[in-house]
Amino acid sequence: MPATPEAARALRRFARAVARRWRLAEHFDEALSVIVTELVTNVVLHSGSPWVSTVISVRGDALTVEVMDGGCWKHRVTRRQEPLDADVPCGRGLRLVDAYATRIMTHRMELGSVVLAEIALHSRPPFVRDPLQAFDAHL
Repeated sequence: MPATPEAARALRRFARAVARRWRLAEHFDEALSVIVTELVTNVVLHSGSPWVSTVISVRGDALTVEVMDGGCWKHRVTRRQEPLDADVPCGRGLRLVDAYATRIMTHRMELGSVVLAEIALHSRPPFVRDPLQAFDAHL
């Protein structure tokens, strides 16, 4: 679909529909929604891609979310370190994804990328760690 702000909303609805259709526990619905929203928003804001796509699947004992784009990401030697301020409107996305995912992989190509986030199906809330603890871990 076009990489517009509406894509994050539409793909979040798609993720929730998948969770309901597959009768996943409520905490997976939340995890899928957060991961899809944050990864798609990153594509829209930072990749320059004209499109974004999401695939949700089960691989072994993991629920897998893949977000693909056709953009050109700028390489960073280190992660961006933003201050954790409740009044800052953005900058928390990947920390939230880290809080819900048990594994994250990024594959960048000449044109485009795939970000894969896995959630262990045997996990129970709060997954790997509490999102607030994930913020502290990156300071």
